[in-house]
Amino acid sequence: MRIGIIGAGVAGLATAKVLKQAGHEVLVFDRTPDVGGVWSETRRYPGLSTQSPKTQYALSDFPMPKELPEWPSGAQVQGYLAAYARHFELDARLRLRTEVTRVRATEGGWTVGVRDADGAGEPSTETFDRVVVANGVFCEPAVPAYPGRDEFTAAGGRLCAANAFHDAAEARDKHVLVVGYGKSACDVAVPISGTATSTDVVARQLLWKVPRRIGGLLNFKMLLLTRMGEALFRYRRLRGVERFLHGPGDGLRRRMLNSIGSVSVRQYGLQKHGLVPKGRMEHIIQGAIGLGTEGFFEAVAADAITVRRDRTITRLFADAGRPRAELDDGTTLPADLVVCATGFTQGVPFLAEDVQHQLLDERGNFMLYRQILPLGVPGLYFNGYNSSLFSPLNAELAALWIAADLGDLLPLPDPAARRQAVVDQLAFMDDATNRHHCRGTKIIPFSMHHADDVLNDLDLNINPLTRATHWLTPINPTAYRRATPTLLSRLTSPGTPTGAEPPTEDRTPETAS
Repeated sequence: MRIGIIGAGVAGLATAKVLKQAGHEVLVFDRTPDVGGVWSETRRYPGLSTQSPKTQYALSDFPMPKELPEWPSGAQVQGYLAAYARHFELDARLRLRTEVTRVRATEGGWTVGVRDADGAGEPSTETFDRVVVANGVFCEPAVPAYPGRDEFTAAGGRLCAANAFHDAAEARDKHVLVVGYGKSACDVAVPISGTATSTDVVARQLLWKVPRRIGGLLNFKMLLLTRMGEALFRYRRLRGVERFLHGPGDGLRRRMLNSIGSVSVRQYGLQKHGLVPKGRMEHIIQGAIGLGTEGFFEAVAADAITVRRDRTITRLFADAGRPRAELDDGTTLPADLVVCATGFTQGVPFLAEDVQHQLLDERGNFMLYRQILPLGVPGLYFNGYNSSLFSPLNAELAALWIAADLGDLLPLPDPAARRQAVVDQLAFMDDATNRHHCRGTKIIPFSMHHADDVLNDLDLNINPLTRATHWLTPINPTAYRRATPTLLSRLTSPGTPTGAEPPTEDRTPETAS
């Protein structure tokens, strides 16, 4: 089939690679000049790095280069994804600097309207048998509409999203406010504090931060990027050890989670700085796992960063011709630059209204079976709407699921059963995350439960012994590297037993170098 893929981030590239290997003709659109999605040079802020270590933030058959640091920078991740595209010969399938403006269903297929992202040239239309939406759930930043912005900007103030702030030098000798307290806010605040006259972080709510190395020694992945770490959070179906942890062993489970909080308080000096979050560490699930930014609390201790906890900006204004911001307690601060790390909106404006109506529930949550398949919209798939602690791996497995469905190898429940499964999953995530699941697009902290569901649909799960080792050691995506060639074997030779050798392109490098 001819398949259009919207987005050249990790999900779009993984989909293109798998579907190309499965014999389909793919074309990938992205409005940026380079691959990488959130890692694109056009969207990187200073201080950007991965949250998961390099081994875990990798695709199964393309490990990151050994020489990269444990937590690669944004530029290094973009380089890795560009190398992935070259290695699997995707470059000729990419249409970069191209914006998708409309996607419409036709008889037996889809039309995709595109135009040059810079506005040059004439719009054009492509036709496809199927379309995969992989534009990302962290695509469009949500910047608050503060009152007084016009007055503020007329006085020389600048308001921007974090991913539109590309160089710490832009903050030199300025008074800067960073809005937010997630990873992006803390990441960008550190380089800003090195050049700005003052750096204030305006935090509506403090979140728990997990040190990269707990106690300065133990990599956090040993505790939280294992199946045991995931099992500390109650899933909708309890199995094996999970029944113990959320039954007779519940006290032990709580102590395991909250002990990390105690270490965090001591290691970061949170009590001294007045930055102990409300609630207990076991509630970390509600804001995902926030990895502590290197140098952030050191900058707080050195008075290079001031955290305005439990505060919001109520308005922007000018005073004596200088830009300022007022907080909800009446405090006013000089504010030459306001950088908003305040999350993202999830949207698909290029889809027709009737399709969007099918996609979303009454609260705007995406109704996607397995985070992939819309209800009642044949020929349309999603990938990357499964944000996780192992996003590349989960995207790769979703690509396999799509390939299997295209090849008629995927037995699906009837439409009513799929709809009920989606409703039940959203209701569970509402409860588990206090509705902090990005409109149904986030599967944290249940990344591997989701992976198991997808692979079990395909009868491609890795052997139980390997899964058992992942209870105590960090999950390594390379353990899943045989899933793609096994599926390709089935697609080319229906009935071929699991484990048969792949027919093409099983080119697994030592590293991405």
